[in-house]
Parts: sequence; C-alpha cells; structure tokens
Amino acid sequence: MHAVPGEEQRIENSGSVAFDFHTENVHHPLRPDYLGLLCLRQDHEGVAATRVASVREAVRHLSEEQVAVLRTPQFHSSYPASFTRGRSGPVPRSGPHPAVFGPYDRPFMRFNSHTTHAAGAEATATLKALAEALEAVCHNVVLKPGDLVVVDNHVAAHGRGAFVPRYDGRDRWLPRSYSVRSVPGWTQHMMPRQRVVPTLEDIQGMI
Repeated sequence: MHAVPGEEQRIENSGSVAFDFHTENVHHPLRPDYLGLLCLRQDHEGVAATRVASVREAVRHLSEEQVAVLRTPQFHSSYPASFTRGRSGPVPRSGPHPAVFGPYDRPFMRFNSHTTHAAGAEATATLKALAEALEAVCHNVVLKPGDLVVVDNHVAAHGRGAFVPRYDGRDRWLPRSYSVRSVPGWTQHMMPRQRVVPTLEDIQGMI
C-alpha cells in the first residue's frame, strides 16, 4: 500500500485520501481470513492511522431491529476500482449477501462502506448506522516502521487515515498479505492447478 502520483483521490491502495471501513475483498466469495499490514515506512508527518473496528463491539450500538436487517441477504457489494481498471460497462457486483451473519454472540461481517449497497431505504439507512457504529468503536493505530497489524477479516473492518505524499521515495509504504485457515474442499476440486484458485467467474453464484 503506497501512494501513486495522480491517484491521490482513489479509494484504494494507491490513494492517499481517507479510506473508510471495509472488510477485504468484500465482493469475493473466497475472502481472506486474515489481513496483515507491515509498516516499512511511515508517512512524513506520522499522522496516517490504520483504523480498525470490530463488528462485535459495533453491534452494541445498534438496535435489535437494525441487526435483524443487516442479517438479511439483501446487500450487494460492487467490485472495487482496483478490480475493474480498464473495464468498460457497468461495474459488476456480488450476489445478495448479509452484512452481518454468524452466531448472535460472536457475529461476523461482510461490509464495505464504499461499495456495499442496498436497494431499499430501510436497509440503506441501516448500512449507514453500521458505518457510524464502527466509527464509534474505532481504534486508530499509527504504525511505525517494523510494526505489523493482523486483522481478522471476518470480524473487523479496517480503514486508513489521510496523508499528504511527497513522492520522494520515503512516503508511507505498507505491504499487505492475505492468509486463509484452509481452502474449501469444493474449491480444491475446481483449482486449475495447485495453489491457484478458480476464477471469480467460475465460482460466482456458488456462494
């Protein structure tokens, strides 16, 4: 994750504007279990925070009715801009999914404040309430060189504070890594070769 000249306003790794809460690859049925962010370089002013918020803390700020709406499979997540560069036509999106799911005492989340949408007014308002609840429980972590943050991608959303790049070879730089506990059996049978997961087009609609 590092700033690229001319892409400052992009809501993705190459930008430098604030990046609101999201779980990684929300549009994809095979999302990473964990996200790792290793700080190699801090921004010059030392102000850009890695922002982390747990759905298990956020739901305490929501009503039972709001949580019930979030648990219904009526939300769609558009592919992020980093997946659609050079592509013409409408931005593709995932099939319907809940934004919150799993056990009521240990919920999970699938949400991106920029790309997850609902058709109805009630569900749209509830997504906004979820974003506000995540903001209320947010932990801001200003990483220094050598620091590593590991995020449970099914429990916590993350984001980025804004910073001003100088493009002098010493801007903020956070390499990113994904990890999974295991690859589902059905996915293994569809792999074109070892360690290569099927294309999104092949598995779309299965989950």
